[in-house]
Amino acid sequence: MSVLLIAGSPTEHSRSATLLGGVEQRLHAAVDDRRLRVDRLHIRDLSPQALLLADWGHPSVVRAIEQVANARALVIATPVYKAAYSGVLKVFLDLLPQSAFKGKAVLPLATGGSPHHMLALDYALRPVLQSLGARHILPGVYASDSQIPKDEDGEYLIEGDIAQRLDDATHLLLHEGLRLPPAAMVRPVPFAQALYSV
Repeated sequence: MSVLLIAGSPTEHSRSATLLGGVEQRLHAAVDDRRLRVDRLHIRDLSPQALLLADWGHPSVVRAIEQVANARALVIATPVYKAAYSGVLKVFLDLLPQSAFKGKAVLPLATGGSPHHMLALDYALRPVLQSLGARHILPGVYASDSQIPKDEDGEYLIEGDIAQRLDDATHLLLHEGLRLPPAAMVRPVPFAQALYSV
């Protein structure tokens, strides 16, 4: 069983990529790696010419479409520009077969300059996900720029309300999207690391 994390930002270090990384950390913390494989797809790494010319035969596009087909669930992260998801993500979604998300659960994540763009998840991205046949589109997580500040080293931070919302979203992805039983959520603890009192 696998989850594919799709980074829809044209830049490598972005707030939306930070949200995606937060979900990845939570997935690894919640489920044993042998039970759930987590893969990443950075759309910016695909051939720009192949994307713009809709070259389905280009090796990078073929591989990306295979990754989508092989995943049981998808987490899609995008910045919001002009009240819509990124153009990079749009070009990629346009290349996918009409039933590419059939039977899959999808967790959308987005970031934007202000809270005014949060409806882009519901009014711009959700209809496209539905048109691709997503079985279950989970409630998305939107964060404004001020909710993902930088630390002293220039790294983006996930704290407070956004951290809690990512916890909740990951929980929903695992239990409702992937329908993992509770037993699958517990990692075994070696006896030497067990804490106990007498």
